[in-house]
Amino acid sequence: MKITLNNRTETIERDTMTFEELIEYKNFTFKLLVTKLNDKLIKKDERKITFINDGDKVVILHMISGG
Repeated sequence: MKITLNNRTETIERDTMTFEELIEYKNFTFKLLVTKLNDKLIKKDERKITFINDGDKVVILHMISGG
């Protein structure tokens, strides 16, 4: 499938996957992530049941704080 991940085209050799699977596949390791699918916010507890399909627009952002 082809998706847009953080404004970049990505080709993944699967037909579909959950948000949690994508996070693991792309090795996002930060604890605090903001996730969006087609401009809709996806909560952490929804990542296991929210599927990403061909043509979707995905955003995964690391939340970093500092002072």
